[in-house]
Amino acid sequence: QAQLVESGGGLVQAGGSLRLSCVASGNIVSINVMGWYRQAPGKQRELVATITSGGNTNYKDSVKGRFTISRDNAKNTVYLQMNSLKPEDTAVYYCNAEFGTTWTYRVWGQGTLVTVSS
Repeated sequence: QAQLVESGGGLVQAGGSLRLSCVASGNIVSINVMGWYRQAPGKQRELVATITSGGNTNYKDSVKGRFTISRDNAKNTVYLQMNSLKPEDTAVYYCNAEFGTTWTYRVWGQGTLVTVSS
């Protein structure tokens, strides 16, 4: 089974930028959709952005124009470039990926905390 490990979280002032990375490792046959989700204190986990193996992207409306998701298929890595950060972006950010071909399964990373101060 594959695993996901995120990195890149931290504390940043409003208006600043951060870049999150998520590397997949283990028994990888195929990686289909990869994405980033976030969960703020007291709230449900929500989708931030996804990217298919072909590079098609989808974003939460509130991050459009500020966040960019990308992936390096050769490195089994997905990135989230976050610009113009706002305090409301504060959350634990989780990487998610769907693995497999005929039979597929999804894996979550352990999460990385992003804190945006005002």
